[in-house]
Amino acid sequence: MLRLPTFRYREPRTLADALRMKTDAGTDGMYVAGGTDLYPNMKRRHQEPRTVISLMGIAELRAVGRSGGQAGGAVVGAGITLTDLTACAPVRLTAPVVVQAAELVSTPLLRNMGTLGGNLCLDTRCNYYNQNYEWRKAIDFCMKKDGAICWVAPSSPRCWAVSSTDVAPVMVAIGAEYRLVGPQGERVVPAGRFYHNDGINYLTKQPDEVLVDVRLPAPNGWNAVYHKLRRRGAFDFPVLGVAAWVKWEQGAGSVERVVREARIVLGGVASYPQDVPEAGAALVGTRLEDDAIAAAAEAAYRPAKPMDNTDFELSWRKQMTRVYVTRALTDLRVRR
Repeated sequence: MLRLPTFRYREPRTLADALRMKTDAGTDGMYVAGGTDLYPNMKRRHQEPRTVISLMGIAELRAVGRSGGQAGGAVVGAGITLTDLTACAPVRLTAPVVVQAAELVSTPLLRNMGTLGGNLCLDTRCNYYNQNYEWRKAIDFCMKKDGAICWVAPSSPRCWAVSSTDVAPVMVAIGAEYRLVGPQGERVVPAGRFYHNDGINYLTKQPDEVLVDVRLPAPNGWNAVYHKLRRRGAFDFPVLGVAAWVKWEQGAGSVERVVREARIVLGGVASYPQDVPEAGAALVGTRLEDDAIAAAAEAAYRPAKPMDNTDFELSWRKQMTRVYVTRALTDLRVRR
């Protein structure tokens, strides 16, 4: 049985108290929300904080509202559970694709505990990293924790652990923004700039900052979908996620709408949600005809470089990029 290490547990009731507790704890302190990621990592000795600061008692982090009136976007607290997120009316009206992605995370039991912020900040994963302490010690520790080598790519100077969050690719695709609060003040970061393509330093968030809420854009002529590949129909992390976003406009001299802007974002193939601009560009000015979808799928396939660090054979996972991008865009065409 894997056991948690000894630690001090703090329960602040306000954001200011949480920031103060983290300052007092220094580098030995960590924030936790639902704990579905941090506590298993602590049991495997991936993280070993001496002070754990719970964010679940802070009401501000669970607030949900609209911005700009009924026609505007939504502001969703990062502390809302994934279960509550899927039932949240403002999110369903503003960005139903966020609900779609949240419903695909793990299982109902874990969604009851896991939070929006926790999924957005999910630790990167790897077959050589997500093992118990004794297993990792037996093969020699990896670069991500206690070692100096990446066992996925031994000659690489960086860690290739993969981003396995379902909701983050959607946030990047739809152009959401994250509000962060720390001891130095508040800042708002576009979702696409919140992530680094590095398995260790995968977030631009500082350790003493709290992800407070997420700002979803107004539904002004855009639509998006999310498709997920995994071995089982539940529980498993994605080995590929595809978030497809298009913004429509009326075509010149035509009653049919055409694509004005588009984004294709891949999850599970890199250490961050990977936006593929060339794939989005292939769709601009089209009505998502078969040729346009095929061109976008091919553009997404080329830079996708899944590594041997998760489930399934990596070349097959790369081939599935074409398949799942095609499915996602075909889905959007039906919804036009």
